[in-house]
Amino acid sequence: MNRHPVSSSAIVSVGYDRASHTLEVEFAAGTIYQYHQVAAEVYHQFMRAPSKGRFLDINIRDEYPFSRVA
Repeated sequence: MNRHPVSSSAIVSVGYDRASHTLEVEFAAGTIYQYHQVAAEVYHQFMRAPSKGRFLDINIRDEYPFSRVA
């Protein structure tokens, strides 16, 4: 999945696969997580959020199933 760099102290890059509704987040610590069943609108809100880390904590982290991929 292609990820795009973001401006965040906690998150390095973010990618989204429309076909599978998978959001992929690379953290500054080097870990990569995939969040599943994330609607495209939530991804767009995430990318527009002034604080990516805060948005992830409040709206994504405990709301969607996830897996660590690296």
